[in-house]
Amino acid sequence: MKKILLLTIGVIFTVAVFLAEERRYGIPRVAEAEENLALGEMVYRENCAACHGEKGDGKGPQADRLKTKPRDFTTGIYKFRSTPSGSLPLDDDIFRTISRGVRGTSMLAQLQLSEEERRAVARYVKTFSPRFKKQKLGQPISISQKPREDREFIALGKTLYKDAGCESCHGPDGGGDGPSAESLKDSWGFPIRPADLTLKPFKSGPQPADLYRTLSTGLDGTPMPSYSNSLTPKQEWALVFYVLSIATKEKPRGMMGLVGEETQAMMIDMRAAMAGMMGGRGMMGRGGGMMNRDMNEMMKDMMRR
Repeated sequence: MKKILLLTIGVIFTVAVFLAEERRYGIPRVAEAEENLALGEMVYRENCAACHGEKGDGKGPQADRLKTKPRDFTTGIYKFRSTPSGSLPLDDDIFRTISRGVRGTSMLAQLQLSEEERRAVARYVKTFSPRFKKQKLGQPISISQKPREDREFIALGKTLYKDAGCESCHGPDGGGDGPSAESLKDSWGFPIRPADLTLKPFKSGPQPADLYRTLSTGLDGTPMPSYSNSLTPKQEWALVFYVLSIATKEKPRGMMGLVGEETQAMMIDMRAAMAGMMGGRGMMGRGGGMMNRDMNEMMKDMMRR
C-alpha cells in the first residue's frame, strides 16, 4: 500500500512538473496544437489555396496564370531558409516568407493576416510534406558580423564572382544572361531564369544579411547552390558587397509600387474581393486577402521594401 501511495505521488509530481515546464516554455498542449492547425488550415484555404492548391501541390486554380509557379509544399523543398542546403526550413523561415512575400513574384506579403494567423499557416503548410515527420530540423546557419565595406572588399567580390562560376548563370555583368541561363530548370521541371543582379529589389530580402544567407544556404529546388563550404565568411561578404555594387537599377514598378508578377497577384486578389462582395466566398475567401489590408499599413510596407 505504501509503494502504491508513493508511486501515485510520484506520478502526480511528474505531471505537475511537466505542466509547469509547459507553462514556462510555452510548449503547446495537444488541444492547443490542434486548434492552431485548424486556424492555419482555415487561413490557408482562404488566402493561399488559390495559387498553392487545396492539397498544397502548387496546382491551385490560378497557378496557370503565373510565370513563376507557386511552391509545391508536398516535397518539403523550400528556397528561402536559414538552414543548410538540403535541410528543412524552420517555422520562422516559413513565417518570414509569408510576412515579407517574394518580391517580383505572385507571393505577396501577407500582412493582412495577424501574426497569429501567419504563424498558424506556417505550421499548417508543413502538414503537406511527410519530410517534417521523418526528418529533424537543422540548426540555422550563422551569419557572421558584417565587415566594413570598402573598395578592396568589392574588388575581391568581383574576382570571386568569376572564380565561383556565377557568370555561367548570372552573366559577366550580373544581368541574368549567362551561357547556361536559357537551359536552367527547377526541381519540378519548370524553366527558371537566374536573377538579374543589377536590379533591385531582390527576392531574398532587402538587407545585405539576406544575400549572405542565400549564398550560405543556396536556394533548394533551383540551380543556385550553397557556397558555405567553398567560401569563407569574409569571401561571402565580399561577394555580397560586389552584388550590391552592381545592383544599380530598380525593377519597373506598377500600381502601389508592385513589381513583376506582384501586380498579377493583386489582380487575382481584386477579383476574389469582387466575388466576395457579390455574395460568394471568392477565390481566397473573406473578400480577398490584400483587399482587406489597412491602406496606411500597406503603403508603409511598400515604401520599406
